[in-house]
Amino acid sequence: MLYKKKWPLLIFLVPGLLFMLVFLYIPFLENIKNSFYDMAAIVKMPGTDWEFIGLDNYKRMFTDPDVRTALINSVKMMVLTVIFEVGIAFVLAVMVTQVKRLQQFFRTVYFFPVVISATAIGLLFKLFYNYNGGMLNQILEFFGKEPVNWLSPELAFIMVCIPTLWSYIGFYFVILLTGLSDIPDDVYEAASIDGCNRFKQVFYITLPMMKPVFFTSVTLAVTGALKVFDLPWIMVPNGAPQGVTHFLGTYMYQQAFGLNNYDYGSTLAVLIVLLGIAVSRGIGFLTDDPEERRNRKETRRRERAMKKAAQLAEKKGGAA
Repeated sequence: MLYKKKWPLLIFLVPGLLFMLVFLYIPFLENIKNSFYDMAAIVKMPGTDWEFIGLDNYKRMFTDPDVRTALINSVKMMVLTVIFEVGIAFVLAVMVTQVKRLQQFFRTVYFFPVVISATAIGLLFKLFYNYNGGMLNQILEFFGKEPVNWLSPELAFIMVCIPTLWSYIGFYFVILLTGLSDIPDDVYEAASIDGCNRFKQVFYITLPMMKPVFFTSVTLAVTGALKVFDLPWIMVPNGAPQGVTHFLGTYMYQQAFGLNNYDYGSTLAVLIVLLGIAVSRGIGFLTDDPEERRNRKETRRRERAMKKAAQLAEKKGGAA
């Protein structure tokens, strides 16, 4: 075994566990409890009681048309993140690995949007989309075209998705580039000798060998799409126009801190967490190899059988 003494590991694990317990798990459990009450304020003041309303907030959530809109937009964003964020990041990572010169330059350029504040990106694109004097409309006017309302109900969702997707491509680019670097060059050299061109190498070597990395990237992208908040809120606050750009994160924030419906905001937060868990588990099940799953079950069964056999042998030895 790598570590014979386990107690030094606890010294490093316990502080992190306590931090997550205090700032993540306990607040989440408190959040679940709050969803069953009619909260008059964000903090219960001494001498005041909140009315227990049971599942009323959950009934309201299932009949709320804005929740339906936010959920549909979040699902659309999940699909777009897999196709464009992970997909484009993979294409860029493959191309960068083929470049011998300026490789570090391309790595820096593609990762640069990740380090920029989402607030700055949101304000920047908001200026681009501005009807009066915005950069896009200035370009259209230069070519003699009429200005366009880029944040109209018909175009707002697409215009919000563009900077949101663009800003995180570099994040998955770094993850996939790291996975590509772990593939031995000997594999590609042997494939080239056998007559396999670059395009086939990507499909028959790169993709199968990067399956765990892809699983991680897709899981992060999909769960991240459920939590998207900051950039859409800067560009189109309160789901403007007409609530068509609401995501689950922005609608939860509006209800909790904009309209002071803290209990209903807590209910929406529970929905986001449950959806994140369900989606991540679903992706894991779909991407898992059935043969590997059977092997893991068989290994666990053998380990349990060996453990029981050892316990029985120990009992017999003690009785003798």
